[in-house]
Amino acid sequence: MSKKYVYLFTEGNASMRELLGGKGANLAEMTNLGLPVPQGFTISTEACTQYYEDGRRINDEIQAEIMEYIEKMEQITGKKFGDQENPLLVSVRSGARASMPGMMDTILNLGLNEDVVEVMAKKSGNPRWAYDCYRRFIQMYSDVVMEVGKKYFEQLIDAMKVKKGVTQDVELTADDLKELANQFKAEYKEKIGEDFPYDPKEQLMGAIKAVFRSWDNPRANVYRRDNDIPYSWGTAVNVQMMAFGNMGETSGTGVAFTRNPSTGEKVLTGEFLMNAQGEDVVAGVRTPQHIDQLKEVMPEVYEQFVGICNTLENHYRDMQDMEFTIEDKHLYMLQTRNGKRTPAAALKIACDLIDEGMIDEKQAVLMIEPRNLDALLHPQFDVKALKAATPVAKALAASPGAACGKIVFTAEDAKVWNEKGEKVVLVRLETSPEDIEGMKAAQGILTVRGGMTSHAAVVARGMGTCCVSGCSAITMDEENKKFELAGKTYHEGDCISIDGSTGNIYDGLIPTVPASVNSGDFGRIMGLADKFRQMKVRTNADTPQNAIDAKRLGAEGIGLCRTEHMFFDPDRIAAIREMICADTVEGRKAALAKLEPMQQGDFEKLYETMEGEPVNIRFLDPPLHEFVPTEEADIELLAKSTGKTVEQVKAIISGLHEFNPMMGHRGCRLAVTYPEIAEMQTSAVIKAALNVSAKHPDWNIVPEIMIPLVGEVKELAYVKGVVTATADKLIAEAGSSMTYKVGTMIEIPRAALTADEIAKEAEYFSFGTNDLTQMTFGFSRDDAGKFLGAYYDKKIYENDPFAKLDQVGVGKLVKMACELGKSTRPDIKLGICGEHGGDPTSVEFCHNVGLTYVSCSPFRVPIARLAAAQAAIKAPRAMDK
Repeated sequence: MSKKYVYLFTEGNASMRELLGGKGANLAEMTNLGLPVPQGFTISTEACTQYYEDGRRINDEIQAEIMEYIEKMEQITGKKFGDQENPLLVSVRSGARASMPGMMDTILNLGLNEDVVEVMAKKSGNPRWAYDCYRRFIQMYSDVVMEVGKKYFEQLIDAMKVKKGVTQDVELTADDLKELANQFKAEYKEKIGEDFPYDPKEQLMGAIKAVFRSWDNPRANVYRRDNDIPYSWGTAVNVQMMAFGNMGETSGTGVAFTRNPSTGEKVLTGEFLMNAQGEDVVAGVRTPQHIDQLKEVMPEVYEQFVGICNTLENHYRDMQDMEFTIEDKHLYMLQTRNGKRTPAAALKIACDLIDEGMIDEKQAVLMIEPRNLDALLHPQFDVKALKAATPVAKALAASPGAACGKIVFTAEDAKVWNEKGEKVVLVRLETSPEDIEGMKAAQGILTVRGGMTSHAAVVARGMGTCCVSGCSAITMDEENKKFELAGKTYHEGDCISIDGSTGNIYDGLIPTVPASVNSGDFGRIMGLADKFRQMKVRTNADTPQNAIDAKRLGAEGIGLCRTEHMFFDPDRIAAIREMICADTVEGRKAALAKLEPMQQGDFEKLYETMEGEPVNIRFLDPPLHEFVPTEEADIELLAKSTGKTVEQVKAIISGLHEFNPMMGHRGCRLAVTYPEIAEMQTSAVIKAALNVSAKHPDWNIVPEIMIPLVGEVKELAYVKGVVTATADKLIAEAGSSMTYKVGTMIEIPRAALTADEIAKEAEYFSFGTNDLTQMTFGFSRDDAGKFLGAYYDKKIYENDPFAKLDQVGVGKLVKMACELGKSTRPDIKLGICGEHGGDPTSVEFCHNVGLTYVSCSPFRVPIARLAAAQAAIKAPRAMDK
């Protein structure tokens, strides 16, 4: 037998989600449970995939199978398409595997034409209802199938209401609606150039194609990318006998949740409208009534509905989101699914379901979406105010949270305004390390350039500050402190609001509400996550404040401390510039000697904060040109302090210029050229560890020194030699038995390919997947935003490889390096410290390849803890408990 593409509701069940989509599988399951479901059939997701493979057409074999199932449906319902006695009308709805609310298209009342509508008007004795269905069908079919915009029809409805002197659609008479239907058909013919289709089977094929096509509409593509739903899944199509909620005051339609989706409270929540069809409730055309009021309007139906709600929640063991229609006092269930909920509600529902004995602890951990925890850790916009606001633009949601304030254009201004008590949003073309103080002072950061792992994004996530990056719609004029966006010119001091969780940008101020880390449910779920996970979770932290935030959120050590971030403080930058300008080793050492006590002080604070947990310190990584001055006044100051002429300093600065700094004189290459840098940093790390150990003898402090950007084992051996000579001498002088580890970052493909050699010198690996991704793909993370959009549109990439680890290419290098490293050093510790350490799918990959820990920015620590637990529940590692 050839492949089966179509299934009656009686042929499916809930486990067939991949084939029938969520909606189709649940309609089949409700049918099996004996609930009142209008019958029909589902065209599988495989038919959608085939439609795209066949060049966006439904092939003859699938068309023939659909026709066969129409006949089966006619036998089940006792009605026929286009029949003059007992006509069949259907709804056509999409239904992907993963719930995608409002992303794809629906058509109701399909099967109507000018003859069928007359039959329905006569037989029902309700011509108003028949013509209401007909005008709705023409409107939806024209919009969804033929892509004639809704607005033309809305204008005709509004004109008719004005002509008749009424305000509501329900006040129009049967004759008005009949006239509207004719106007709609004329509009259709004018726009399309042919008559509205008469044959119901032709209408159905058009509608099925439209649903398949809607899988690839822009809003569905964006939603999929944001929610990790692969394009290859496709959508199913559900063809279902119509139940009519618009037959008069004994009919209606509604949507309900078995628990409150905002708070998680166990109380039936929802809305309904009498004499309406489904889209009226969702579209907000009329104001619906609360579900409780159904008890007064139709007590028997209400009792039956409450019974069904309990049946469904007990069956699915999760909060359900249901759509229903009442046709002349008969209740029909049109859909059920696990309901979307706020992060706070998700935690409460999971905890309540454990306490009610509905699910076990592992199921509770698995039912929470890790990335949604973000919203609990950052300020959010007030829900009501947000609903009333319209975004003026959308860019990358680089760091979650909500921010509003007055626009400033420089880090310096952000600092000054903040000190005056003004709330500011820093708007920059792109940020650089010297902007750090301004970034700290701002409520939020908005950049024109840069992606999810640009400097602004990484630093903002570390600080827990809201950031929207890569808004290329902005025309920036930094010099005159203004920019243009959506036809408006914004000046310094104008107000703007940005949402780092969605990437939306709003004009004016939207009030925010503080983060709501509810220690009860949040703490309980995190406790369960820690019980089940097998990977440690560390944090990327460069300051004591970062470390404090991360420890509060459950970090078990520091997986990456970027020492260069400590050099940008105004009192330190002078010393590093002095070192860069020095002509001799002695000169460089003298400048570094000024920095050493400052670095040592920083490290002592980190060791104190982490209370004996591991702290992994990466030695200087960026190219030196990032530290040199660009402003004339700063250059003059540097010349004066180093006893050089301005020309000599400018010559040094231009000598540091590189054509491709990302692959230039940075990382371990700096320490090979200037070993005194590694000496100074080792000295600061070891002295700090010795001091803190002396104060806290009960803490077992084992410093971890990480050499960045190694591509050749001899490089590592050379720098490690400098480190061990310095460290051993200091430890011996102190009469201490303290041990330390020297490891490396695996961020160059050659390091991954030769990891067995590198492991002879490295006691641990930490995968720097930001750079490893850049070098593997061969594109710069700061410039990729310019072309990634085109790659998404053309389905070359489905995700930003800097936000979600590319498991096929970069992942293969990580896996290979893990295996090679262990072959040389079986007890090697393996970690990841790129931004991927806080992405749930990447965390799962890290668990599966056997990493010891993941490290991520402080506010992503809970996400990584939960994702690691989910990975361990799905695929426990034999080597661990």
